[in-house]
Amino acid sequence: MSDQPRVSFEFFPPSTPKMEETLWNSIQRLAPLNPRFVSVTYGADGSTRDRTHRIVHRIIEETGLRAAPHLTCVGASKTEVQELAQKYWDEGIRDIVALRGDPPEGVGTYVPHADGYEFGVDLVAGLREVADFEISVAAYPESHPEAPNPAFDLLNLQRKIDAGATRAITQFFFDTDRFLRFRDNCADLGITESIVPGILPINKFPQLLRFANMCGAKVPQWLHERFEGLDDDEETRRMISANITIEMVHKMQAEGINEFHFYTLNRAELTYAICHALGVRPKEKTNGVVANG
Repeated sequence: MSDQPRVSFEFFPPSTPKMEETLWNSIQRLAPLNPRFVSVTYGADGSTRDRTHRIVHRIIEETGLRAAPHLTCVGASKTEVQELAQKYWDEGIRDIVALRGDPPEGVGTYVPHADGYEFGVDLVAGLREVADFEISVAAYPESHPEAPNPAFDLLNLQRKIDAGATRAITQFFFDTDRFLRFRDNCADLGITESIVPGILPINKFPQLLRFANMCGAKVPQWLHERFEGLDDDEETRRMISANITIEMVHKMQAEGINEFHFYTLNRAELTYAICHALGVRPKEKTNGVVANG
């Protein structure tokens, strides 16, 4: 399919054996879709660093997928970050998601590590000193909640690109027009690297509201109305969620966007169904010949 989008998936390190089982079931379900890469998040205070590394290593060993660990500025010195990055490179990892990171839980204000990288742009430059990674950074169509204004936030993205980032992945959003204006504003600044929309399929609406509150994403009134009264109706929620996401992706495809990053929350069902509807399907054998399904 000539218009089949390119996709990537995000997972997070599980904290219990049951959650780990769910994670691996999801990875195995989504791996046949041949994503461009899969990313694995990193705890706000660096607390999941070892788990992130273990999961990334297992993904590579068991699936052959490209895995992109998250790295942040929080909770580690420059030396520690560079040593970990070198270890990743030596293990064959070529993709990293580089983020400033959030302060640990209970800490209201971000404070850089005394011997660490101060901001995302510094981390990107530091990783460039280690090896020739494919580096993804964060972008915010509705502006980072700590940015004084949208222009400042956009210039910060430009600085990260200039420091060596190879793509930007956005915070999730539901206003596609806002994203498209953001994409155009990036182009006006001379940013030619990919601005990849971050897509969050909605499983539980109260959970979405919590996420949105934490990261400053806007939840439009029409979305509240779509999910009203469905707290105990999982089947209908999933149908509506898939429909919303497919509509969003089709609208962006019509404007020339054809790469999407899915925040899976370690669950495969919705993401798999949405990808299927978009034409992203496993390769199938037909009479001994491998063909796209």
